[in-house]
Amino acid sequence: MTVSRDERVMDLAKRYLDLHDILAIKSRLIGTGLIGGKAVGVMLARAILKRTDPRWRNLLEIHDSFFIGSDVFYSYLVRNGCWWVRDKQKNPATFLDGAETARRRILRGDFPDYVMQQFSDMLDYFGQSPIIVRSSSLLEDNFGNAFAGKYDSVFCVNQGPREKRLDDLLSAIRTIYASTMSERALMYRVRRGILDRDEQMGLLVQRVSGAQHGNLFYPHVAGVGLSFNPYVWSEQIDPAAGMVRLVMGLGTRAVDRSDDDYTRVVSLSDPERRPESHFDSVRQYAQKRIDVLDLEANQLSTRQFADVVRQSPDLPLRMVATVDDELEQRARERGMRDVFPWVLTFEQLLSNTAFVDDMRDMLNILQQAYDYPVDVEFTANFTDEAAYKIDVLQCRPFQVREAGTIASPPSEIEPERLVLEAHGAVIGHSRIGTIERLVYVVPAVYGRLPLNERHQIARLIGQITRLRGPNPAKSLMLIGPGRWGTTSPELGVPVRFAEINNVTVLCELVTMHEGLVPDVSLGTHFFSDLVETDILYLAVFPQRQDNRLNENFFDQQPNRLAELLPNAMEWAECVRVIDLPNDQCRAMLRLNANTLKQNVFCYLDS
Repeated sequence: MTVSRDERVMDLAKRYLDLHDILAIKSRLIGTGLIGGKAVGVMLARAILKRTDPRWRNLLEIHDSFFIGSDVFYSYLVRNGCWWVRDKQKNPATFLDGAETARRRILRGDFPDYVMQQFSDMLDYFGQSPIIVRSSSLLEDNFGNAFAGKYDSVFCVNQGPREKRLDDLLSAIRTIYASTMSERALMYRVRRGILDRDEQMGLLVQRVSGAQHGNLFYPHVAGVGLSFNPYVWSEQIDPAAGMVRLVMGLGTRAVDRSDDDYTRVVSLSDPERRPESHFDSVRQYAQKRIDVLDLEANQLSTRQFADVVRQSPDLPLRMVATVDDELEQRARERGMRDVFPWVLTFEQLLSNTAFVDDMRDMLNILQQAYDYPVDVEFTANFTDEAAYKIDVLQCRPFQVREAGTIASPPSEIEPERLVLEAHGAVIGHSRIGTIERLVYVVPAVYGRLPLNERHQIARLIGQITRLRGPNPAKSLMLIGPGRWGTTSPELGVPVRFAEINNVTVLCELVTMHEGLVPDVSLGTHFFSDLVETDILYLAVFPQRQDNRLNENFFDQQPNRLAELLPNAMEWAECVRVIDLPNDQCRAMLRLNANTLKQNVFCYLDS
């Protein structure tokens, strides 16, 4: 009645949750109903760790959350005249009908008095500590459906007069309820074939993990851990040991792909082995912006690393950052003062504490209990210079295919037959196949477009991927500049994932602007979508000698864009749609992708 209806989740609950755990949920439950997948994942992960190894009782932060039962969502829809939309959403032909109207009603709706009283009591319990309201639907974070990034989570900085804080809380709850009617969530359900499943929204209200530093609030370290590492950039790395993606500050930077900043990707089998070969690259690809809660402004804020450090005198800086000796020396030679020499590397945390062992142990314990790879969100906060506490914010099954072994490509491929060659980053399962359609966004042309026209290109890409006809392309490869799926068109092509979810290969060209490279998106919501839909991701670095893109090939092939979409003829210079074989090129386009060796070859084969 409270935990789950999913048989595999119930098996875990019966093994690891005891009466005390169930009563603890009951004591923090607002309304009635199920608490949802995300809440169950957190409770299960903590119970599994504590029951498997007692040392986790001291290593984990105290759990401090409330649960808003799924019946509150149901009664809210009925009370505010939105129930009729639920029926339409079970039919693939009408699932979007009325969704926008329902969203607006949900955002303006009201709650019954008895629920308002429970919300008010919960707010009094938290005082003015920052909280986050997180989606926890029935289908979310279960085996088979992650719903990563499909529903909203909202920070409440929780400062100021009580009436304002209560209004902010209610607004956060309404926002998440409304996200169940969003196109991205409904399209995800269509794609996964679960429109007819009963999808109710529970909520998890968590005290934000972290500490106050001046007027800023943030955790020292946050991140995502995967018990299987799908990005093996060196043959010395053991994928079974897992990986973590680390950031300083709020974990929003670890799960969202929103700007041109970077995170630290760590192989837990070899934490000191980096994709970068020298410190210049380490400096260039280090995180430079920190997400924090601004207690004075009462909002989520992004700050430069240097500014956060200056406002955080008690931050154990050496645990997360390294001094750039070269920069310090240059500053001394030139008599420069106030130079900020620190680079976020997490070297001390990784080499001088038990953090790597703890992460490896945590992911291994959870994977063994789930009998399935897991995806975990966490924070770590230092209690002194070397000790820390870990908070598990989320745990869900992680759908991944092991790389496996495949035959090598031909030993000699003539330059004119080689369309593309890439060596890292390559993510996905290894495969050999044939590409029938290429969609190529010409970097030089795209780079000259104003930002509003780049959005038009993104919508056009969505039209191309959804083309239907007597002989639709079964395998589709997208090649474009910068980051696919970015929300910032200056950084790449701002497609929505629903527009590209049926492609076979997604290729990013490192050509948007100097210094911007594709950020390996492990652990992000974008990455979860790639994994769930089995899309191969790769990056091409044209400036590297071992990476090649045959631009002559793309220039010489007939462009089918105007033929397939006559209204899009004006974009033919920017977007090239190439089908193979064609009258001009009778060859097939072969794909050979080996993710274990981090190699991809696309070549013409007669």
